[in-house]
Formats: sequence, structure tokens, C-alpha cells
Amino acid sequence: MKKPRGCTDVVALMLFLLFWGGMIVIAAFSFTFGDAKRLIYGYDSYGNICGKNNTPIMNLTYSGIDMTDKKYVFFFDLWSVRESRCICVRECPPATISTRTMLEDYARESGSFLCDYDVPINDYSNQMLAPGGTKGPCPKLNVPKQLPVLNRCIPADIAEVGAEVMEDVYAFLNDNDLVQSVLMDLGNGWSLMILLSFIAVLLSLIIMVMMHWMAAVIVYLLCILAMLGSLVGTALLWFNYVIVKKKLDSTVEERTLVSWCSDETLFLTFSIVATVLTVILFLIILVMFKRMKLTVALFGEAGKVVRSMPCLLMQPLYTFLVLIAFILYWMTVMMFLNTAGAIIKDPETNETKFQKAPWLQSFWWYQVVGFLWTCEFILGCQQMVVAGAVASWYFTRDKNELKDPIGKSRCRLIIHHLGTVALGAFIITLVKLPRLILIWVQEKLKGGDSNSTCTEWCLKCCTCCLWCLEKCLIYLNHNAYTITAYEGSSFCPAAKKAFNTLFSNALQVAAINSVGDFVLFLGKLAITGFTGLIGILIFQNQPGYNYYAILVLIVCVFAFFIAHCFLSVYEMVIDTLFLCFCEDQNMNDGSSGREYYMEKSLMEFVNNSTAALKRLENPSTPRDGTAEERNSM
Repeated sequence: MKKPRGCTDVVALMLFLLFWGGMIVIAAFSFTFGDAKRLIYGYDSYGNICGKNNTPIMNLTYSGIDMTDKKYVFFFDLWSVRESRCICVRECPPATISTRTMLEDYARESGSFLCDYDVPINDYSNQMLAPGGTKGPCPKLNVPKQLPVLNRCIPADIAEVGAEVMEDVYAFLNDNDLVQSVLMDLGNGWSLMILLSFIAVLLSLIIMVMMHWMAAVIVYLLCILAMLGSLVGTALLWFNYVIVKKKLDSTVEERTLVSWCSDETLFLTFSIVATVLTVILFLIILVMFKRMKLTVALFGEAGKVVRSMPCLLMQPLYTFLVLIAFILYWMTVMMFLNTAGAIIKDPETNETKFQKAPWLQSFWWYQVVGFLWTCEFILGCQQMVVAGAVASWYFTRDKNELKDPIGKSRCRLIIHHLGTVALGAFIITLVKLPRLILIWVQEKLKGGDSNSTCTEWCLKCCTCCLWCLEKCLIYLNHNAYTITAYEGSSFCPAAKKAFNTLFSNALQVAAINSVGDFVLFLGKLAITGFTGLIGILIFQNQPGYNYYAILVLIVCVFAFFIAHCFLSVYEMVIDTLFLCFCEDQNMNDGSSGREYYMEKSLMEFVNNSTAALKRLENPSTPRDGTAEERNSM
């Protein structure tokens, strides 16, 4: 194989490395000036993080206090929560406190001191002490019964403080933008999300093993599981919507807490979308069902490759571990980045205020681009390794002479083709990023006037077009990596050849890839659906989350990525076999000295599947006999 390194591939690799250099600089800045604990645990008016041992902040009185046993933020004046001084306390008051004597008694009994840090407990009931209020030194009476939510003490009974106060409290808690609130949830629920990710890995491994040994069973089973999973998932979403609606209709504080994103509107939207997708899925399965026999034979051919190189099944596991490590690193950086800024002191009140850095938004978008590019790069590396190993297997006449094709494919990737993968991943990112920006703009325009509604529909059309373009480019990328794997060419010539090959063999592509890719897609949907189903059952019983529906959505995205990592092995094997078959036909004619590399069973499958597709599209087409019958004539 020739292994030229194209100029564009080298430039793409250099840009990727430079971009990662910028990400590392941003990470160093985030870890230096940010503190994710401030986001998760909350902090008092003096810059101390509740529940942690703090270090002193220059020129700030009462900073640097050990708050290990004081885990909750307590507001002095719930009727003016935005201006209220807050301190860290051991527990939220479990009952109403209406007098200073009760305040002192509660402090002595519970060890939870509700006055400022410099007020001795003996002075709690001292009438000479200034009256409590927004700025202290003690809380405004009456102090209502409170409970901890997100490590903040909030009123437990709306009747005691009034609906307006409750709305103000929750609006204050929701002043954090959506990203910051979700990051807070990620900090609280990361362990459950990792557990759900490993469940997705287990489901992927089960499907791959079944696909390897029981191709006929798994094809029909995936169709059944996809239909069953979509029905159960849709029913669960509707059921969850009804429950949430009843709760929010009867409880004002829950409605004000979760804001627009966690109320019944979100679940109603999810339920409607799931219902539409379920109907579409059923119709597609009914249309494609006649071609399932071709898919069984296709997986049988791919299974021969996997049986010859069983270590191919381990490649997705390595990819998954790398993806998980990168995603955890990226989430950590984002949590620190979102809390990067300065603690500013008010000279009159001696209180502190956290001020975000003005260029934080630019760094945030830089990290998003890096996340998309790196994820596509990691997935592209797996595709290149699999394609290289399968191409080596195909173009080796004596399979017994094949020595470590996967290891050699990895070496070729590292030495010659990292730039090819970086360029392919960058092209996908260039399409994916504008689509995400358009989706973000659509969210901002919701609920506007008629002009914004018209604009919103135009944006939806543009988003749909970009999505279609993205899927086409992803498919072209896969095949370009295959051309690169067995020819050693750079990305642009490989993509051009892949396009010409696919276009000139469009009928065979439809016969071989359409049904096979659809069944693999069903497998990804089944894994994603069942992982999301388990996620809903887990998170809905866990208190203390702002937007657990978004956490489930993120888990589903991770599950789809994981399923894609595993099932794309078979997808790459099928695509590589087809392109190698086309190249084999171009190079050889079956005559002496120019024998085909392909096995007889593969040639029979391609010919039979093409003929079967013609008969499905035109039932009047006569049966000319199978490839085997023609060869015997």
C-alpha cells in the first residue's frame, strides 16, 4: 500500500494539535481561577464554600472558615432573598422560629447557628442586639420551616411565606442560566450517569455477541426490541407527563423551582415527539421487512471477517474508555470554567459577590467546538483501524499468512493517517456546529411574535437541511477512511474515489447497505431507548435535581455514542467489504493471473441481493436464477 501524506491532512493535524493546545490553556485557566465546588455546594456572603474547609481570601473578613460540618446555605431574609446576607449552617430550621429566645434555644439544641459568625450564642436573645433583617446580624423573624434543596435552605410550606416569596426564592435559585444549572446537576449525578453508561456498554456487548453467533435471530429480535422499546418508552413518557402535571398543578413551589425546562411542557414535548417517531419507526419496519433475509446473509458474511479477527470486537471497548475519559475531563473543565471569575468585596457591607469573567462565553464555545471535533476524531480513529484490518484481510489470498492485521492497522493510523481522520472530523464539526447554533437560536425565539415564528420555521428548515448534509458527510467519511486504509491516499482523493464508487454502484449500495444500516440503527435505538428508560426510573426517584429530564437526555446521547462505537464495527466491516469488492472487480476479471480476492460466497451474496432488490422494485422482473446457477451454466 502507498502511504502518501497529503498537504491538507498535515495542515488538519497541525490545526487539531494547536486547537488542543488552546483547550489545555483554557483548562489550566479554569482550574486556576474556577472552583466547581462553588457551583455544586453554594457559598456564603463571605466567599466560604459550604461543606468545605476554606482558605482565606485576601482582605475579606470571615473568609477561610472551616465549613465541613455546615453544608447548607441559609438566607437571613427570604422576603428579600436577592439582597439578603447568607451564611453556612449545619441544618435548615425544621420548625418555625418566631422569637429570639426560640432562636437561641434552637442553636443550643441543634448546634446550627443562624446568626452571623461573630455573634455569640449568648447574645441571640439580647434585646440590645440590632434587629434581624436582610443584612443581619440575625435572620428576620419569623423564620419559616425550611428544607434543603440543592444545598440551599428554602421554605417548606408555601402557606407560611406566601406564593410571591416562594416564586422569588426559586427565581433566585434559577438565576443561574440553564447551562450552569445543568452543570450543577451533572456534578450531583455523575456517578449515576457513569452507571447508566456501563449499562449501555453491557447492552451493546450482548447485541454484538448475539449478532456474531445468531445473525438470523438478532435481526428479527432487534426489530421487535425497537418496536417494544419505542412503545414502552413512549408510554412511560406520557405516564411521567401525567404525574408531573398533577404534581405541578397541586404544588406551586415545584412549578416555580423547575422553571420552564422541567415542567409538564418538556415532558409533553418529549411524549409527542416519541409518539411521532414510534409511528414512523413502525412504518419503516413494515416496508423493510421483506428485505430482512438479505440482511441475515449480509451479517453472515460480516461474521466471517469477525471470526477471523475476533479482536475487532475489543476495539469499541478501547474507544469507549477513551471517550469516557475525554467526556469526564471535558465536563470537569466546563464546571470549573463556569465558575471562573473574581470574588468582589462590597466595602460598605463587607460582603462578597462572585463576578464571572467577561470572556467566559468565548471560552465556552471554544470548548464546545473542541468537544465535537475530538469526539468525531476518536470515532474516526476506530473506523480507520477497523477499515484497515478488514482491507488487509480481504486483499490477502492466504488468510493463514495474515499476522496481527489490527495492530498493523493501528500503526498505519498513528504514523500516516491521523491527519486524514482530523480533517474528516473537522468537516463533520463544521456542519454540526452551525446546526447546534441554529437550535439554540430557535430556543431563544420561542414564544415571540408572528415574525419570530416565521423566522423559527425557516431556522427549522435550515437545521433539517444541515442534519441531512451531516449524515451524508458522515457516510462519505466512513467510505473515505476505507479507501485511505487500503490505498494509503490522503482524505480528499479518498473521498472523491469513495463518492464515485458509491455513485457508480448505487443499486448495489441500496441492496447491501440500506437494510443492514437500518438494522444496526435499530440496535442503536434499542440500546439508547432501554438506557433512557432505566435512567428515567432512576432519576425520577432521586431528589435534588433541577432538570432531571435533561440529565436523562444527556444519558441517552451518551448511550447512542456508546452503541455507535460498538455496532459501527459491523457497519464498518460491511462498508469496507463492499468497497473492497468494487475495487476487486475493477482490478481483476477472474481470469488466470487476475483472480478475484473475494470469496465465492461474497460474490453470490452481492449478485443475489442486487437481483432481489430489482425484483422488489419491479415484481415483473423475471428470475434469471441465482449466481450459483449462472456459474454452473
